[in-house]
Amino acid sequence: MPASTEQLYQQRLARYVRAMRNEKPDRIPIRPFVAEFTAKYAGYTVQEVTQDYQKAFLAARRCAADFDWDAVVGNMVFVWAGLTQAIGLRYYAMPGVEAPPDSGFQYLEPSEDNAWMRADEYDLLIADPTGYLFNVWLPRATTEVRPIGEPATFRNNMSFLKGGMAMLSYFHGLQNQAALLRQESGTVGAIAGILKAPFDILADKFRGYKGLCTDLFRQPQKVQAACEALAPHLLQTALSGADPAKNVPIGLWLHRGCIPFLSPSQFERHYWPTLKWIIEELWKRGHQTLFYAEGEWNKNLKWIAELPERSIVYHVDRGDIVEVHKAVGEKFCLSGGVRNDLLAFGTPEDVRTCCKRIIDGVAGEGGYIMDASAIMQDDTKVENLRAMTEFTREYGVY
Repeated sequence: MPASTEQLYQQRLARYVRAMRNEKPDRIPIRPFVAEFTAKYAGYTVQEVTQDYQKAFLAARRCAADFDWDAVVGNMVFVWAGLTQAIGLRYYAMPGVEAPPDSGFQYLEPSEDNAWMRADEYDLLIADPTGYLFNVWLPRATTEVRPIGEPATFRNNMSFLKGGMAMLSYFHGLQNQAALLRQESGTVGAIAGILKAPFDILADKFRGYKGLCTDLFRQPQKVQAACEALAPHLLQTALSGADPAKNVPIGLWLHRGCIPFLSPSQFERHYWPTLKWIIEELWKRGHQTLFYAEGEWNKNLKWIAELPERSIVYHVDRGDIVEVHKAVGEKFCLSGGVRNDLLAFGTPEDVRTCCKRIIDGVAGEGGYIMDASAIMQDDTKVENLRAMTEFTREYGVY
């Protein structure tokens, strides 16, 4: 590896880590979470990068090298069709299969009557989360796995073999992708490991949002007990993929905790306690969490401020980033804030004006990472993302 590329990597890693620790680096790090944008930029369809993860990896590396970013995710088009189709997952619509070839994958919300977990099954989940997932949930959520008591089939048996091989292939590929980003362009892998809030697991993968809302009124104690039962398993999942060097954070994608999905009292009672516990346990072990607050979270900032100092990097989507900075900026690094509609429909000058407002408003003492408000799909204009990148590199020097 050329010494200059490794030196560039080390400079970027130091810059990124200092910002995430809420300190002042030499300049503001640039860490765009680019998903389907990479396909458009590299000349692929969304279907291609969803079906062939090597094309997705190549597209991400090309963007990292051409835009000269500090850090990226190795593949932000994270749902690979090879894995979902190996076991026949029912809750994804894949580009070019169930959805148009140039649309992102879609999550299919189950109907209340056919939720992957029934309303009267909380006790089973609470008593044995792993057993419930394997024996009850998996046969419902896939087309291939047969329920307990039914005869095993060839397709049932092959789904476990193909699914296991697909997962090993993909995650080994991600490890190699991180090495290639480092070797080819000196780019840092932005996150390591993954985490979801226990409540989001219930809402996204088990009960569905409508079903869970009903449960909050009819059996709130069961909801809370289920979150508590899931929390240790999610903590272990986060730790299993975490950065051994404890430099980059564990990604946490937050869905149902924001306004208007939950009221503040529901957030405080049902969503927050188990998530707070997991984040604190991760921080005790030296791991930061990327708190990717999708939607409007400003109403919940008083609870987020309870977290230990520097334990999270708080990513701002629809919330006012200046207000976020006033509330928690002394404790946590912030990232994001550049509106996705501006990147899609605005002009480069609009983008530069937005970036200047953010840098002037929240980044004066460090502790800020430049990024869009949300993951960038293929509607982001190349010239606007280039404007965000170049303006930050020039204006964001300390």
